[in-house]
Amino acid sequence: MRILIKFLFIIFFYNTNVFSIEKVIVFDFTNSDLSKYKSHSIKKKTYYKIEIDKNGEGYLKAESEGQASGLGKQIKINLNITPILNITWKINKGLPGIKENTKEGHDFAARVSVIKKVGSLPWQKNAMNYVFSSNKKTGMHWAGPYRKQIVDYVASSLVDQKLNTWVTVRINVKKHFQKYLNMEIDEVDGVAIMTDTDNSKKKAIAYYKNIYFSN
Repeated sequence: MRILIKFLFIIFFYNTNVFSIEKVIVFDFTNSDLSKYKSHSIKKKTYYKIEIDKNGEGYLKAESEGQASGLGKQIKINLNITPILNITWKINKGLPGIKENTKEGHDFAARVSVIKKVGSLPWQKNAMNYVFSSNKKTGMHWAGPYRKQIVDYVASSLVDQKLNTWVTVRINVKKHFQKYLNMEIDEVDGVAIMTDTDNSKKKAIAYYKNIYFSN
């Protein structure tokens, strides 16, 4: 999706260099944390809001209807120490019936992108998009319809998961960059969240929490 590519070019709004032996938190879902990020869109912005569960834990609500914008964070992650991306998310309203691997249907109710700079120019970035698909099975992947250097990987799916159910996935990002982008990398440079429906014009509602890297 064109908006995603432009967003990845300018993602580096908020710079955090964090290293930990066991765990690197990417997004801390509090209102103060959310205010540090900028969102970018060409059309209307996706609605993002912090909500709190009964245990006092914050999570992010994302709602989009013909909208597309994301939240990005520049953060160096040492993949030799913490190669595993952990995501917990759920879908309240998905996008059934669209062809997500085409330009016309390249929308996802939930997506977490991991970005690697490959040059000094703004557009010189490769990415793995970890998506919550409404139509493709978990484990499927394809080169993005706008740039082959951005790969969509179905981390979980409404084909084999239920609506309104929290799902946690663990993904070896270091291995995925090697396998799907033919890149041997030691670190990545940024992470972004996006819920978008600008191509399909449908409505999607998703929730995100506990996004971090671990060993």
